[in-house]
Amino acid sequence: MSPRCHTSALLLVFVALAVAGAEQSEERSCDVVGDESSESQMERALLKKLEPLSHMRFNVTVDKGKTENYIYHFRVCREVNSTSHDFGGLVQTDKQSGKTTVIGRINETQVFNGSDWIMLIYKGGDSYGRHCSGEKRRAVIMISCKRGVTASSFSIISEEREKEQECFYLFEMDSSVACPAENSHLSVGSILLITFVSLVAVYIIGGFLYQRLVVGAKGMEQIPHFAFWQDLGNLVADGCDFVCRSKPRNAPAAYRGVGDDQLGEESEERDDHLLPM
Repeated sequence: MSPRCHTSALLLVFVALAVAGAEQSEERSCDVVGDESSESQMERALLKKLEPLSHMRFNVTVDKGKTENYIYHFRVCREVNSTSHDFGGLVQTDKQSGKTTVIGRINETQVFNGSDWIMLIYKGGDSYGRHCSGEKRRAVIMISCKRGVTASSFSIISEEREKEQECFYLFEMDSSVACPAENSHLSVGSILLITFVSLVAVYIIGGFLYQRLVVGAKGMEQIPHFAFWQDLGNLVADGCDFVCRSKPRNAPAAYRGVGDDQLGEESEERDDHLLPM
């Protein structure tokens, strides 16, 4: 084999290994029960809403005497152990024996919601032994709204395994992803005020840039329509001067002293008709 062929073969091997490694490192996500074409827009939207939790891992320990001591491992729409390729989204580990049991798998997912909660169901877990007619296990995770918290308080509520069918494990956790969008509380007046202030800001900044960069104005002339605003200010000042002053500017004082030069001759008919004859 020529050196060129040998180099090409090595390159092909490296490329194949890189592609295989990339496929293995890519984690699988939730697959809703049924055909892909049958998934509803609501289900896709809810899975998208849960995406911020996919990089997190949750554990809870349960001790029931000496016989039942378990650790539950949970991930949102991701495999707990991606190397095992078992699609296990919620896995139970026996603390004494180390045996693992898949409670629910992400390739058999159901999801729906209410006003402030999202319910995630993993079906297709490992089969029961002597309980529930040997059916496959199922995990139900109730995610409740709690604002300001990405995820917390993961815990197991109960395990229903005394029935003949439809047994399940019930878990709960708090997360802000289950919260509805907050409505805007701005009034009509606030919206109009914000709009007005925004328009004024655009007018001032845009006009300033135009006057400076296009017209080449300097100093106060950079203010858009400077002459108009100057005249308007003068008119407003004149109006205030006219309305607010209580007397004319050149009006004489209200009090004047009385002097001899201000006393005129007394009228002869001042009080004569009141004197007795």
